[in-house]
Amino acid sequence: MLGSVLLLGGPAAVAQVTPPANPPKAASPPSFSQPVRLTVAPDGLGDYRTIQEAVMAVRDFMQVRATIFIKNGTYREKLVIPAQKTNITLLGESRDGVIITYGDYSGDAAGHTTYTSHTVRVQGNDFWAENITFENSAGPVGQAVALHVEGDRAVFRHCRMLGHQDTLFLAIENSRQYYQDCYIEGTTDFIFGASTAVFDRCVIHSKSNSYITAASTTPRQAYGLVFRHCRLTAAPEAQKVYLGRPWRPHARTVFLHSELGAHITAAGWDNWRDPKNEQTAFYAEYQSTGPGSAAAGRVPWARQLRAREARRYTLARIFAGPAPWLPTPD
Repeated sequence: MLGSVLLLGGPAAVAQVTPPANPPKAASPPSFSQPVRLTVAPDGLGDYRTIQEAVMAVRDFMQVRATIFIKNGTYREKLVIPAQKTNITLLGESRDGVIITYGDYSGDAAGHTTYTSHTVRVQGNDFWAENITFENSAGPVGQAVALHVEGDRAVFRHCRMLGHQDTLFLAIENSRQYYQDCYIEGTTDFIFGASTAVFDRCVIHSKSNSYITAASTTPRQAYGLVFRHCRLTAAPEAQKVYLGRPWRPHARTVFLHSELGAHITAAGWDNWRDPKNEQTAFYAEYQSTGPGSAAAGRVPWARQLRAREARRYTLARIFAGPAPWLPTPD
């Protein structure tokens, strides 16, 4: 026998195999600094069938991009991007063709609350999503979050957020988020929370008479929700919509160079049934246009910014801090 020696003298012959001179080395796991690209496809022709499987396959605390390309399809998943999954990109094949959907809502049979009703929850830092639809399919049943974002330095480009009440939850104070060319729809308080977030060239669509924003900005934040060059549209039944109301007393929301449809009420803003909020909330506009933009009817405690004040609303200023961040918009 080649490569062996036959030993005699025992009850049976035993073959002793000579090990190869250079045994193969075990494959080492990919580096934290080695880019990763995975494909998700519902038909099984990708690396994974579900987005969650692909996310969990990425190494923890990646230092460079891990891109998960998602082929067109409807993904019925309650997706979580855990805090240790950093630098993840979800790249859809097409915005309307890649739909992540789930139907939990606050007070349902499973006992969900606003904080757990999400379809997608982003906890990891440096998350990026492009060409994705995030949907809560529960319908008009109360608070039902489509997208819940906690991670810092999150970017969403060419995405849709679909729901009714509480569609987009900008969840925590120490989170900076950037939305570009997105479509966001809902009924009540459908853009809400404490994060510092900028919306550039987004379409904000109201589906009923109610409130668009409900910021809960803290007194420690210089900026809250900032809408730049956005377009506010509405369903025919939505004819009296407020730009926002303060979920917490120090709410900050500003609209700059935005087109406001006729559904925006003349008052513009609401104090959430508490006149004390008028002393602490910061609500302002600059060069609004459209039939809902008339400044004359706005509540007296809201502001129309001067040009020098409006110039402060740059990405560099808004996203400054101990570790400044500057997203790279198109």
